Amino acid sequence: QVQLVESGGGLVQAGDSLRLSCAASGRAFSSYAMGWFRQAPGKEREFVAAISGNGGTTYYANSVKGRFTISRDNAKNTVYLQMNSLKPEDTAVYYCAASRALIGYRNPNLYTSWGQGTQVTVSS
Repeated sequence: QVQLVESGGGLVQAGDSLRLSCAASGRAFSSYAMGWFRQAPGKEREFVAAISGNGGTTYYANSVKGRFTISRDNAKNTVYLQMNSLKPEDTAVYYCAASRALIGYRNPNLYTSWGQGTQVTVSS
């Protein structure tokens, strides 16, 4: 398994941008599909974006498509989430997660490693 640490969260205004990073330790990072999820207070954890091990395939939730971009640098064992045009409804704790396969990428139960989360707050 890999250990994951997120960073880059913060308090921003609507329309601003943030880039989240998720650093992985452990072996064979490129063999893992990676996902970003978020959880707002009182709500279930929801899928945001996912990327294949080689970075060639990406998926997004409809709510973030066109505003968020997931990418990865396997040489740095890091996955990113570039968030543009942020909205107050994007406010949540954001988690990165690792899975051995991209199949079922929307299902958090299929991810085997999780970071501790980073808070993103978007004010109106």
